[in-house]
Formats: sequence, C-alpha cells, structure tokens
Amino acid sequence: MAVRSPQLHLTLRSFCLGAFVYLGRALEEGDELPFSFEAHVQRGGPALYEYRPLVRSFVEARAGSLAKREDARIALEELLREPAAAIYARAHAGPRTSEEQALYRTVLVSLLISTAEACGGFDWDDVAFERAYAELEGSLFRSSRAYAAVAPLVGISVITQVELGEGLRIRAAATGELARHWPEAQGLLPPGFGEDVDRYCVLELERGLGSEEEPPDAPAELADAVTALRLATAAPVSAGPVLFERLDWRPFGIRPVLPIAATQPPGEPTRLDSFRAQVAQIVLGRLPLADADGALAEALDRWELSLFQNEPFRSEQLRGALAALLGDTWQLRAAVLLGESSDERRSLHASLRELGSGEPALPSAADAVRRALVEVLRRGDRVVLLGSLDDELLGLRSAAAGLARAG
Repeated sequence: MAVRSPQLHLTLRSFCLGAFVYLGRALEEGDELPFSFEAHVQRGGPALYEYRPLVRSFVEARAGSLAKREDARIALEELLREPAAAIYARAHAGPRTSEEQALYRTVLVSLLISTAEACGGFDWDDVAFERAYAELEGSLFRSSRAYAAVAPLVGISVITQVELGEGLRIRAAATGELARHWPEAQGLLPPGFGEDVDRYCVLELERGLGSEEEPPDAPAELADAVTALRLATAAPVSAGPVLFERLDWRPFGIRPVLPIAATQPPGEPTRLDSFRAQVAQIVLGRLPLADADGALAEALDRWELSLFQNEPFRSEQLRGALAALLGDTWQLRAAVLLGESSDERRSLHASLRELGSGEPALPSAADAVRRALVEVLRRGDRVVLLGSLDDELLGLRSAAAGLARAG
C-alpha cells in the first residue's frame, strides 16, 4: 500500500500494537470479552447464527487507561502536526471536545477498534491493520465527507428501492449490514426485524458534506419521512427506535429517533406501490410549508397524535386538525375538496357533521382528515386553496365557467 504519511503510519501502528498487548494481557488476567449472538434469517432457508466479539465496548471501557500510555502520547503529537487530522476530528467529534480529545477518540481509538474488529479480537494481523489504516488515511485527506444515517423501518414493504427525496430512500436491509459496523445493533432493532414481510426495510439518508460542514439533523429528517409515508399510505409506519450514523463509511454514532416517529401506530401493514410512493415524495417535499404556516403545522401535529389516542381524545384531535387546516366551515370545505361527485360530497359531509357535533369519528371521517392533509400539501398554497373552495361552494366557479362558454 502506498502510504501518504509514513511517519503517521509508523506511530499509529505502534499505538495499536501496544494497545493489543495491553488489552490481550487484560484478557489473560481475567477480563472477559463480551460477545453478541446474532440470528441471520433467510427467507425460504434456515437461520444462520453468528457469534461476534464486542470489541468496541471492550476498548471504549479501557480508553482512559490506553490514553495514559507513552505510545498514545507520541501518536497524538504526530496527529497534532497534521492539519488534515484536526479537520477530520472536528467533523467526527463535533466542536464541544478539545482537539486532543477529538483526535484521540476519532482517530486513535477508532483505528484500534477497526483493527480489532477485523482481527476478531486481539490477535494481531498486519493485513487487518493495513486495511484499517488505508481507510483512515483515505478519510483524513479527502476534501469532502460522506454522511449516512440508517434506521429500521416497519409497517411497510417495498419491491425495489424507493427514492423519497434528495438522498433519502427506502430499501431492503442487507443481511448483517448494521452488525458489520455496530456489533451491538442486534439488541437495538425492532422485535422480529428481518423476519416478517413488513420488517425488512430501512430508511436511509445520505449527504455529501464539505470538509468542515456539520452533519444534517437526521432524526428530524427521518421523522418527516415517516410522517409523509403515514399520510400517503395510512400504514402503521415507524422507524427506529434508533438510527445508525456513518461518516466516511466509518461508525459515527447511534442516536434515538424522535418518539412520535419511533412509535408504531395500530393498523395493517402495506406494500408501497409506485403511485403512493410518488404521493409520499410530493408530501415530503411540501412538509416544510408548515414552518411558515402555523395552522398547517397544528393540523399535522393533531392528526399524527390522533394515530396513538383512544376515544374521545382521538376524535377531538381529528376535529381540531380539520378546523386548523380548513377553518370554521371545515365540514363543507372538506366535502368539496375530497368528493368527486355530489353523492360523494353529501355522504362525506354527513360523516363530518357527525364528527363536528361531538360524535366519535367514523372510519370515513378519520380517513378524510388524512386525505385532506395530503390534498392541501399537494396543492401547495393553503390560503389560495381555501379561496377556490369557497368560490366553488358559492357557485362562483361554475358561474364563471358558464359565462366563458357563453362568450
């Protein structure tokens, strides 16, 4: 391998060798290396089981003692002379840690963990170290960063990968992909993930970042995607409970998904077809409209909260959602917005009047709230839409069309 910085290579190799000796001695003296037991379920075939040593937790528990060693101090001094290492450490550790702490955690400890994981423990392998060092050096000296966040997705299935937005997609989870980077992931997945037809997908966010650009707010972006999928499909979609982050294809962190997106509502799972995938794309792209429209934001919040509530609170949230979205005449406006024919509008208006009078929401009324939100988001300008609905209620639109035909 062509090494870009021979001196850095030598000092980091010395640190890792010394750490292997230190950690191997700890095992000889009675410390235990924990293992995870993973089941890889194959559709149509037997499950495969695998033991994986949890070297990450073992190393991180002893990182403080390793930092006091002379080889760690020498390696840090070499890293401090390399400007690219400081940029890399700030990107991976954030601005709240000191430069030495960031370098130690994101470069030295990370390289040690990568090498130990490739070795399956603390029996040294030159090939494993060289591969881990090559990945690290490639990340250190690049001018841009590659960020990704992945969260398990349940309640919905896809046939092929579905693009929801810029760098945001739904795809089938590859066998062992989370455990490869995070051996502890098995205990952080939803029950039955990888076994059931509606529990094998992931929601993935990818972004290209400048060398000093902050990573995106992945929990918020994935929560918006879950909301869009719930609106487009009426399926019991949820993500998480945690998301797994990578930076430059190296483990970056594990963060909780926002609670409302991580909680699965009741309902029947569904397959995401091409039509509803397109609706989800449009809805997701229009959700930022709620940032400048407080009434739309309230309607979205109330509808999503209603998914998790029992009567009478569920119906109260649905009434509040339509009132915020369409105003005081929400029964009439919703009937005109959603009904294709006079009979459909009459039937929908009747169920919405019952909801407005304090009765529990019928299934048609509850679904009308979801459909109304989708339609308002698809139209884009809520105020203009309300005006056009009122024109139709007053007969102004049909009158104008008749005058145009007469002319």
